Amino acid sequence: MKHLIDPTDLSKQELDEIISLAQDIIANRERYSKVLEGRKLATLFYEPSTRTRLSFTAAMMELGGNVLGFSDAANSSVSKGETVEDTVRVVGCFADIIAMRHNLEGAPLVASAVSPVPIVNAGDGSHSHPTQTLTDLLTITREIGHIDGITIGFCGDLRFGRTVHSLIKALSRYKNVKVILIAPDELRLPDYIKQDVCDRQGIDYREVSTIEEVISQLDVLYMTRVQKERFLDEDEFDRVKDSFVLDASKMRLAKRSMAVLHPLPRVNEILPEVDIDPRAAYFRQVENGKFVRMALIYSLLRWKDDRGHAMPEHPECFEDPSMRCPNGKCISNHESVPAMFRRTDSGTVRCAYCDAKIKENS
Repeated sequence: MKHLIDPTDLSKQELDEIISLAQDIIANRERYSKVLEGRKLATLFYEPSTRTRLSFTAAMMELGGNVLGFSDAANSSVSKGETVEDTVRVVGCFADIIAMRHNLEGAPLVASAVSPVPIVNAGDGSHSHPTQTLTDLLTITREIGHIDGITIGFCGDLRFGRTVHSLIKALSRYKNVKVILIAPDELRLPDYIKQDVCDRQGIDYREVSTIEEVISQLDVLYMTRVQKERFLDEDEFDRVKDSFVLDASKMRLAKRSMAVLHPLPRVNEILPEVDIDPRAAYFRQVENGKFVRMALIYSLLRWKDDRGHAMPEHPECFEDPSMRCPNGKCISNHESVPAMFRRTDSGTVRCAYCDAKIKENS
């Protein structure tokens, strides 16, 4: 059975199929308005969400299906101590497919191991957000016309930004993509993404300190917010914050064909004056999210019993009760799940649930 926990769960061919299907849905919405009549999507959202939850709901409704679930774990049996595994086993009796957002990293992976229906990771902590990645890929395709060969700049919080991590993983499947990382030192892209994704897949990337020095080279500028709370020194935040704010003056340095993306919500990293620029694609990006989730839901249900769309083989994991994940937001530190780890090509050991680096024999 096919789940979507991480962008790498989809082959390049499956990614392209979903993007193509989303484009066909956009062009022929009436044709798809009843294809999932009688089917049910459960939305299990353990933390607040506006865009993603409503996007999944709208997607299923526009396919003719129904939606059930919760938007606040406090109103579910979770508040009584029910585990992720038990919740999914129960909800799987009522729904045909489940979309889960969880504050604990690795929760959707745990869910997928016991679920009787496809699981879609709708965001787990700072770890991964694969349906936002599909949204981003569809938006790039519609705005630029292609993904192969683009130069994309990621700006802002690259350390904790799950949308950035997920998109870089997906872009590693495409040819000749160049990545420029624009962030303060405190929020640089994690080493494990650089080593396990960029270096391993041969992605051409470099790190810079300001938008201005690279914006003229970009086909896509992917903005994220720089969060004040991530800085130990408030003076340091005040020193760098304006380097990562997009305004009209910076846009004048960019290509006429460049597209600006943002997973939203924004705070002050894109000034309202940019909204009227035709290159501002972030609100079109929101609508693309609905269409690509329609394509994903429809595809996963069609692929459920198709052995040609099985889960890929991921790096072999091992269990070691003597080791513990140092990530306080990892599900392995909150629920009774096996302590599972994997060894990377560089020899480091990482948690199988959240990718945190492990100190052996700690």
